[in-house]
Amino acid sequence: MSNSPLLVTCGLPYTNGPCHIGHLRTYVPADFYVRYLRHTGNEVVFICGSDNHGTPIVISAEQNGTTPRELSEKFSEHFDSTFRRMNVLFDRFGMTDDPTNHNRTKEIVQSLIDNGYVYEKTISQSYCPNCEMFLPDRYVEGVCPYCGEQARGDECDQGCGKHLEPGEIKNPVCKVCGGKAELREQEHFFFKLGEFSDFLESFLPNLGGTTNARNYALGWVKEGLHDWCITRTLDWGVKFPGHDDLVVYVWVDAPIGYMSFTEEWARMTGGDWEQFWKGDQPIIHFIGQDIIYHHCVFWPAILKGAGYKTPDAVVASGMVKIDDKTFSKTRGYVIWTNDDYLDQGLPADYLRYYLLSYTSHTKELNFSWQIFQDRINNELVDTLGNFLYRTLHFAANKLGGIPAMEPETEILSEISRVLESVDYEMNRYEFKNAIDAMMGLAGFGNSYIQNNAPWKLIKEDRIAAEQVIRNCLQIAKAATLLFDALLPEEAQKSWEMLGYTDHVKEHAIDDALVGFEHSDLPKPSIIFAKIENETREQLEIIMNKRIGAAKMKEETPKSEQITIDEFARVDLRVGKILSAEKVEGSRNLLKLQVTIGDEERQIVSGISDRYEPEELIGTNIIVCVNLKPAKIFGIESRGMLLAAGEEASLLVPKRDVEPGSRVC
Repeated sequence: MSNSPLLVTCGLPYTNGPCHIGHLRTYVPADFYVRYLRHTGNEVVFICGSDNHGTPIVISAEQNGTTPRELSEKFSEHFDSTFRRMNVLFDRFGMTDDPTNHNRTKEIVQSLIDNGYVYEKTISQSYCPNCEMFLPDRYVEGVCPYCGEQARGDECDQGCGKHLEPGEIKNPVCKVCGGKAELREQEHFFFKLGEFSDFLESFLPNLGGTTNARNYALGWVKEGLHDWCITRTLDWGVKFPGHDDLVVYVWVDAPIGYMSFTEEWARMTGGDWEQFWKGDQPIIHFIGQDIIYHHCVFWPAILKGAGYKTPDAVVASGMVKIDDKTFSKTRGYVIWTNDDYLDQGLPADYLRYYLLSYTSHTKELNFSWQIFQDRINNELVDTLGNFLYRTLHFAANKLGGIPAMEPETEILSEISRVLESVDYEMNRYEFKNAIDAMMGLAGFGNSYIQNNAPWKLIKEDRIAAEQVIRNCLQIAKAATLLFDALLPEEAQKSWEMLGYTDHVKEHAIDDALVGFEHSDLPKPSIIFAKIENETREQLEIIMNKRIGAAKMKEETPKSEQITIDEFARVDLRVGKILSAEKVEGSRNLLKLQVTIGDEERQIVSGISDRYEPEELIGTNIIVCVNLKPAKIFGIESRGMLLAAGEEASLLVPKRDVEPGSRVC
């Protein structure tokens, strides 16, 4: 690794919706990489921020009765706090709508104008006569002119994936009113992207990072580049220099955010932002595969045209599937980082491990709760956790601490081999291979302690048993240092159980070969807890409910009617809650005892985040009593409460009604 300062950035999350694990496919690997670099002695500046401009945010703000700025602030804080919960820690997390980015974007656009790379042109653009407005980007939908699939105004998202210029989409329809749009002429400004073809053909083969980023970008360049329209008719965004009726296209000001956030970091710390953007220090972008074109074609051309340094590497992650189904928020095939994972009490380190160890960074990742459980239990718990605990337990309880001897040469040689392997793979951005090597060291330690059986050896040769455990402690120290970049919370616990009182992140990776300056060990404890079947089943229920609701919404027209006989099949009764208690270990489950006339039922309901148990006792509610019994979190539930809205407001009779009375 180089000792020169590096700048590492992550693609900017868009502030019109919450964080899901598709986002994390970019941010967790970048954080792993940065933490590892720092362990190897590198100075790294880690930068990110939120992407606040463009029509989707304007539309979302209108739908939610708020302003684009307020919506952006809300979700920018959401992403910042979510990343921190996932132990993804940036040196600066900014907003593209803040003054620094407005100023830097205007400066760069003006430089492109002054250098002759921007020109004005009259174009035909979609216009809605009903709304009396031009329809930029996602204000309009229609048919892709290249492949014939349904598309958004700026991108063929359902078909070929091509970027679409204003006015290109066929059969345009207004997203606001649903009416047919027409084409009208308007003045806009274009960036001469085509003039950078020769530059990109020489730049891309030497671009570091992952091969998918280079190869995709080279393919687009060879197909021929078209000039980009870099203005939009919106009030929300960075004003185009000299034209207050136009804003800069979001894909101009968004990547400029990398530079602006570096400037903000420099102001906060006294650092030098120009060493990266005007000097020779490396810049590495971590992005998702879907934005390779913007980062490997459009962005380097803008930097080159404006006289700034171009990136040194682009690391592009593969896409995500959920249970072998294409990732889709509208169809329910999504895992929300907070609601579905962190708020369920699951460790951030477990998800970090799964995201990085499942497959190569550039390949498609499939998320399944069953596979997640298997990998955590079999690898983190049974391999790494088992080795650490059995080593530390024997050393502390049988030997009274760390034996006063050095590790044997063969042990140091194995650790050195693993260190070299991990470093080689990290340099290639092959994170799974690096983690396999790290886990291989834990596997080696397990085999070593099992084959040498110090619990037997100590009865015959205490010195030999002490040597075995001293060797294992060195392996445990090395594994802890290596895994710290991936599992920062659990690695710190392991570090403290090795008798250290400082932070493992402050130590160089080469300390894996250095002995201990202390001999005392605290009482060890289990580091990794297994994912139990009941927990996995509850997580699957949450996901399946969402998928089912999405299917019903998709398949059942709002106007569909049912007969009175069909309605009569649903047996709704008045019930009275006799007792309520929280389900231990769950986030939002209550176990209720409900009387329904002459029968008492046990019902499990996910409402503890809305109601305290004591306030429900004695409440009359509406219960569906002819549902098939189900096990939720390992507890049988015989019925379902009826509630409405996001606040899960329980449906209750307006007047007192005897429990067991039928609702009709």
